[in-house]
Amino acid sequence: MKVAINPLYKGLVAAWEAPRCHATSKRTGQSCKAPAVRGWKVCRFHGAKGGAPTGKANGRYLHGHWQQTAIRDRKELLELIATSKQMLEKL
Repeated sequence: MKVAINPLYKGLVAAWEAPRCHATSKRTGQSCKAPAVRGWKVCRFHGAKGGAPTGKANGRYLHGHWQQTAIRDRKELLELIATSKQMLEKL
């Protein structure tokens, strides 16, 4: 007798056979048991594909006013203005 696979379970079979997450619980010490994301060793809850995008794709991307180069340039400009004021006072 041939056993037929229920078509409703067809998509679940892949999830059941997927590799499992390598993360362990600090509290219980047991493994996560959730399926790992394809190409990662952990599941989506434990950091797979985590982190924000870099650059302008990030929602908190700023205009560059506080970058180190911009801060350095403003300091140099302020020093130049201060020295020019001193020179004008001497004249």
